[in-house]
Parts: sequence; C-alpha cells; structure tokens
Amino acid sequence: MSFLLERDALNGKQGKAFITINGEINELFGAKKVQTDVEYQKADFKVVGTTTVQQKVTGAKKTGTLNIYYGTPLFVKMAHEYEKNGKVIYFDLQVENDDPATSVGKQTIVYYGCSLDKIPLSMLDADADFLEEEIGFTYTSWEPLEQFNDPTNLG
Repeated sequence: MSFLLERDALNGKQGKAFITINGEINELFGAKKVQTDVEYQKADFKVVGTTTVQQKVTGAKKTGTLNIYYGTPLFVKMAHEYEKNGKVIYFDLQVENDDPATSVGKQTIVYYGCSLDKIPLSMLDADADFLEEEIGFTYTSWEPLEQFNDPTNLG
C-alpha cells in the first residue's frame, strides 16, 4: 500500500492570486487565504419498487472567499461603482499553487465572471494587531490552466 510522503505535501504559503478587471491584472499581495468551492445541487429521485431514494445532480453553485489584510482599495472601489452608477464590476480570479519543493508541480485555475457578495467597507477592532477582511464572491465558470502531477515519491 502506497502513501503520500511529507515532501509532497503542499505548502499553503507557496502560490499567488491575481484579479483581472477589464484587462488590468492586480496581484492580491495582501492575501491570507483564497478558497473556491463548487457545491453540487441535487434532487431526490424516487422509483416504484425500491425504498432507496437516489440523488441526481441538477446544478452547481460556485462560491469563493478571499481573506486579505484590510486596506486593499480595489474591492471598495468595485462596491462604490455599483452604489454610484448601478454597474456591477465582474472580475476573473487566477489562483496558482506552486510549491517547488514537491514533485507534484504547479496548479493554476482561473475563475471567470466573479462578482462580489459581501465586503466590509470600514473596520475598527481594538483587539486586532492586524485588520483582516473576508470577501465573499460567486463565479460562473472555471478552467484549469495547469494541473498537479501524481507524486513521484511514494512511501
């Protein structure tokens, strides 16, 4: 039985994230955590002759969160554009995992048609050494540009 060796466990700090708006690329240099999810929506499928209730995938909900240090003006500008002019600013998000110490290589995925769900506009916190914000978003599609390889070293 094979198992993953520690040398191929990905370091969560090794990578980058970029937001592209109208062709302008912005690196998320203050990012702490980026996570995207796809949640499959299912409906019950019942058939006469069995008491088993099956599940059929009927759609997918695509969401994400960005945890960044507070003080990045990009998202407040996007929210203000909607408030002022009613224009939603959509963006693309590119996330790269790249730990050169592993044999699995690099993974790059782009998320298209992202739109903000919730962002903090102002923050104060007497107990915080550093202010951090969590930004929620949804996206319409995604594409892997590069995918991880299988590890070459197994125990």
